[in-house]
Amino acid sequence: MTRHEAREHVFRMLFRRDFFPADEWGEQMERYLELLEPKDGQARIAEEDRQALLDKVLAICGKAEELDGEIDQAAEGWRTKRMGKADLTVLRLALYEMKYDDEVPTKVAINEAVEIAKKFGGEDSPSFVNGILARLVERDPV
Repeated sequence: MTRHEAREHVFRMLFRRDFFPADEWGEQMERYLELLEPKDGQARIAEEDRQALLDKVLAICGKAEELDGEIDQAAEGWRTKRMGKADLTVLRLALYEMKYDDEVPTKVAINEAVEIAKKFGGEDSPSFVNGILARLVERDPV
C-alpha cells in the first residue's frame, strides 16, 4: 500500500468517526477494514498495513481535542464546529502528520491534504485547507 493510499484510508476512517456514537466507533473501523478484504478471504492489505492504519487513526483521535484547538486558533472566524466534516478531517490528519509523524515532511503533509480536499471536499476546500495549514506553519513552524 502506498503512503497516499494509506493516508486516504486514514482520512475515510476518521471521517466516519463523526457520524457514529462513540460506543459503535470501533465496530465501524472494523467494518471499514473488512470492506478492504475481498470475498475469497485473501488479504488485500497486509496485516502490518492494517495495523498501521488502525494505529494512526487511534493516535489522531487521541489528539483530536488538541488538534482542534490549534485549528481553531489558526482559522480566524471559523471554529471547528462550523467547518465541513471533510475539511476538518483532512486538517486533523495533516496537522497530526506535521506535528507527530517524523517520516512526513511538512510540505508533503500539506500537499497531500490539499489533494484529499480536492477529492473529498467542496469546491473551496483545497484553498481553505491550504490557507489554514499555511497559517499553522507560519505561527509554529514544524
